[in-house]
Amino acid sequence: MTALLVSALGPPSRRTRSAASNSCRRTSRIATPVGIGTGIAARLFRAAGCAVLGVDPDARMADVARRRGDRVEVAAFEEWDPAGRSFDAVVSGQSWHWIDPVAGAAKAAEVLRPGGLLAVFWNDGRPPRELADAFAEVYQRVAPDVPAARLWRASAEEPYAAVIRRAADGMRAAGWFSEPEVWRFAWELPYTRDAWLDHLFTTGGHAGLHPATVARLAAGVGAAVDAAGGSFTARFTTVALTAQRAESAARA
Repeated sequence: MTALLVSALGPPSRRTRSAASNSCRRTSRIATPVGIGTGIAARLFRAAGCAVLGVDPDARMADVARRRGDRVEVAAFEEWDPAGRSFDAVVSGQSWHWIDPVAGAAKAAEVLRPGGLLAVFWNDGRPPRELADAFAEVYQRVAPDVPAARLWRASAEEPYAAVIRRAADGMRAAGWFSEPEVWRFAWELPYTRDAWLDHLFTTGGHAGLHPATVARLAAGVGAAVDAAGGSFTARFTTVALTAQRAESAARA
């Protein structure tokens, strides 16, 4: 099975992983990820028996994934040259919003075999409401322009509803896919204060912050977790969008 993963930064949904795993069990062919990030989801597909090739626009991310055992090619997905190769699945974890939804879907259709799966997913993780409010106050005071400053006060449906709609519209516009289906999976993960801080500063919007700002955020968020007992359980929802490549393009 050949799987193409695009910037996988969190665990793939059961639907996505199951589809890839079933294909891996049917054939020994290679699985290829595009936009592999640090390889978190790629490792799960490899564990399921898939061979994995990653594609990522960031050479630094590619180096991290290679050190962890993945094969990676450096390129933006829309511009990547598959050199005549074709794949059974294109999977994007936590990254399709960085890709042009129509051009990305068209590239996926170009490299997928007929019947192949395009699956894109996002993980929305939320601490308990009271703790989220405390985090929001810290961000409003220290770094109000960071996306997390808005995320902590967002409703459960807000963060990825718009990107899911854009992704689905892109798949339809590409003309090669079945009607996209939305899947949701709930799960939980416990965090200590230090584990949460380690996770938090890998999320979007933090990389360009001044070290002094990061230190102030860490102090404020850490104090909020300490006040809540030093640990908490975050509730996650994985939202996945899937579509199958058709034998031929739809007529306009």
